Amino acid sequence: MRIRTLFVKEIIRKMARKKLASCCFKLLLVTSLITWSTVLSLDSSPGKQSEELSIGGIVDLTTHIGKEERAAMQVAIEDLFSGVDLNSPTLLVKDSRGEPTRAVFSAKNLIKKNHVAAIVGLRTWPETFFVAEVGNKSKVPIISLSNEVPSWRDSNRPFLVNAARGQFAQMKAVADIISSWKWRKVNVIYEDINPAVSGIIPYLISALQDAGSEISELLPLTPTLSDHSLSKSLRNLKNGQCRVQIVHASAPLAAKIFRNAKRIGMMEKEFVWITTVDTMNLIDTFDTSIISSMQGVLGVKSYYSRSTKQFKNFRFRFNSKFRELYRQEPFHEPCVYSLQAYDAMRAVSLALTDGVPTSKSFQNSTNNSLMLSISGEKIVSRISESNFEGLAGAFNFQKGILSPESLFRIINVVGRSYREIGYWTENLGFSESTGAGSKYTKSMRLLGQVFWPGGPWSAPRGWALPTSAEPLKIGVPVSNAHKEFVEVVYDQLGRGIVVKGFSINVFDATLKFLPYYLPHIFVPFNGTYDSLVEQVKLQNFDAVVADTAIVAERFQSGEFSQPYADPGLQMLIIVRTKNINRAWLLTKPFSTSMWITIGIINIYNGFVVWLIERNDERNRDAEIRRGSLLKQIGYMLYSAFKTLFSLNVDNLSSNLSRIVMVVWLFLALVLTQSFTACLSAIFSYQGNDPATVDVETLRNTGAKIGCDGGSFVVAYLRDVLNIHPDNIVRIYSGDDYAQALINEEIAAAYLEVPYLKVFLAKYCKGFTTSGPIYKVGGFGFFFQRSSPYLPDISEAIVKVVESGTLKDLENSLTSSYKCLASDSSDDHHRLQVSSFLGLFGISVGISTFALLLFYIFYRREQIARDPEEAAGPGPGPPAHEPPARGSEPPARGPEPAAHEQPARGPEPPAQGPAADDNIHWNRKRSSSRSTRTSSISHRKSSHSY
Repeated sequence: MRIRTLFVKEIIRKMARKKLASCCFKLLLVTSLITWSTVLSLDSSPGKQSEELSIGGIVDLTTHIGKEERAAMQVAIEDLFSGVDLNSPTLLVKDSRGEPTRAVFSAKNLIKKNHVAAIVGLRTWPETFFVAEVGNKSKVPIISLSNEVPSWRDSNRPFLVNAARGQFAQMKAVADIISSWKWRKVNVIYEDINPAVSGIIPYLISALQDAGSEISELLPLTPTLSDHSLSKSLRNLKNGQCRVQIVHASAPLAAKIFRNAKRIGMMEKEFVWITTVDTMNLIDTFDTSIISSMQGVLGVKSYYSRSTKQFKNFRFRFNSKFRELYRQEPFHEPCVYSLQAYDAMRAVSLALTDGVPTSKSFQNSTNNSLMLSISGEKIVSRISESNFEGLAGAFNFQKGILSPESLFRIINVVGRSYREIGYWTENLGFSESTGAGSKYTKSMRLLGQVFWPGGPWSAPRGWALPTSAEPLKIGVPVSNAHKEFVEVVYDQLGRGIVVKGFSINVFDATLKFLPYYLPHIFVPFNGTYDSLVEQVKLQNFDAVVADTAIVAERFQSGEFSQPYADPGLQMLIIVRTKNINRAWLLTKPFSTSMWITIGIINIYNGFVVWLIERNDERNRDAEIRRGSLLKQIGYMLYSAFKTLFSLNVDNLSSNLSRIVMVVWLFLALVLTQSFTACLSAIFSYQGNDPATVDVETLRNTGAKIGCDGGSFVVAYLRDVLNIHPDNIVRIYSGDDYAQALINEEIAAAYLEVPYLKVFLAKYCKGFTTSGPIYKVGGFGFFFQRSSPYLPDISEAIVKVVESGTLKDLENSLTSSYKCLASDSSDDHHRLQVSSFLGLFGISVGISTFALLLFYIFYRREQIARDPEEAAGPGPGPPAHEPPARGSEPPARGPEPAAHEQPARGPEPPAQGPAADDNIHWNRKRSSSRSTRTSSISHRKSSHSY
């Protein structure tokens, strides 16, 4: 409807531009008519009227159609009156040369001088328009063969009968051809004969709209247009992106169009040309030069049966009459226009004879008085009541209009002629044949191969990169709350922007399924989504690609594509666990990583203290140095964990271990107090578990509800869910929802389902959805109203879904986030490693520093000790040689008594190697002990650790 209105406005503008010329033309015509009327009135004598019955014909004998029409009319009269004892009417034909003034002059002459009963012919509407005025005044029926007669002619011109079939259905055939290859934009080139007559173009516009296509350019041409001007107009079309051209023009103008189109390179690959019956009905009259410039052209041609006996008889007589009249052979078989002239003349003849030319009343009559006595009104009435099978089809009228054509041939120009691809029938579609057993389809693709301009057998895309047109301007939002879907990143080098996100990825995948290349650029826009889609209505943007919600209000600015994200709006709340595991409740204050970190640091500090204390000489007889390795490790772990519950600093010998233990005890104190406080909070939290959250509870309690600040959700909460505006909290970042729920700034949040999926992928613990899903929203791409790209984009989105590409993109969107354990529910009170990272670092640092100092001092002692042990006791007697067994002091008393036992006798002095080894070991032990004691005393005097 919108395009039709635009077309009518264009017609009005054109009428305004041509108003002056039209007025001058009408003035000249009226002047000429007055002059001719005066001449005719002077020439006509008041003598008696001729009793000879005559029928007038006005045709353009300068054209091949006019010549065929004259021959067909003559054959029709002869066929009807042959073999009848009755004088047949005389056919008086005048040549109008296609000029309305000559047609009017001829009509007056036929009526005034020849007293014709009716006038047949008048192929064009301008001729018909003025001659009908003459016939109306003279009450002589005018039977027009013009296809351009408007429907409003009956009320003002009762003596005008249109005997040409309406060809409006052919525009549906053209639209179905366009739809078969899904071409969304076409250019229309049409012959602009009279600006006052809209013609058939509105029907083409309506048919294209029904097929989902749109007219890109309308190019009106006049028959007198020069080749230079025509080529210039065609070049403007060539520089555009649309490559599908529809030609609705007369045969002479169409021939001129194709000659110039071939010369400027518009009959090459990727171009599509489709013509209507005005051209294709006369393609048999074109010479080889015109046919060569039309290679690959598709066309719609009127259908008539060429296999009937009636047609074969007519063709024979028509060829004979044509040779008789013009002394030449016809170029081809009779065209449809000659058949229409034959049927029209037959209807007039039947009306004159009352449909029964062989009746006895006529046979017995010696003159044509009965036929001459029939009035013009009676002739018109009888013609309107005609019902017979003519050569061009059934000849009958419905509400004063001849039954229109509903069956057409689809032809393709190839080589020196053309070939018939199939047929198109209104309300049925395409078929390979006609008749009862025909199979019909809505797509022309099934009819077979088409030869396209430029030689390719593959169907053209109908689009090409324009040589002058700009790429599609696509608006993208800058202030987007959910950067995962659309994010605009400005290049630091100042070379432009980078647009990324899930919505952009879906759009790129959609473009890959389009049958043509779609050039585009992304233009950032800083504003709300409503103002962004408004820019499309203002034609600042051709489309919007973003996470744009599909809501009814936005359809006022344009149209949405097929949704690529699920619609839905749902509540997001923090998790409230009702059933808890009391057996492991004591582990809840610390997170798992916290428990592991405490154990590792505890063992590490215990190891440091154990290592330092074990190598302290003051602990040489302590338990820490006795036993096996496994026993010492157990003692180390025991001491380490014992530190958490008791103070052991006074039992340590080394100052380094005391420093480590003091820091560790401080950390243990902080952890113990934190554990107690957190455990109390968990008990309190679990005891106050609320009921399930719903919108009624939130509304009645006046709870705060969060939502996207620039989204339609604000209005939905206010107007549909009846949430008080003061209780609606606008949030402008997707990451702020988690903290707002944890900190109890809001009791719940309403998010669209795609956002919820991403949020729950990031925060897999602690949050959940609640309540029903409201089926609103859903994401789609936004285009201008009636955009030719929109149907293709929607179809491509469906292919993205069916191919699994969309599922892969969704998985990549959610899997890219590592699940962050939120602080909701029990985790809200859990202590993480990050809370004590500073204290842990200090404790580990002090322990490591003490361990390094110990290692340095220990190495120094070891280096100082090794030379002394290597030197040995020296050549002299040992300084502390133990006394021999026989010279021990008497104080040791009982030992000599033991040696004096009678049974054993006196013990002899020790001899042999064993005795020597024993004496040597005792001496060495005494020497080593004295040396070590001296060295330790020396070190203690120097420093202590």
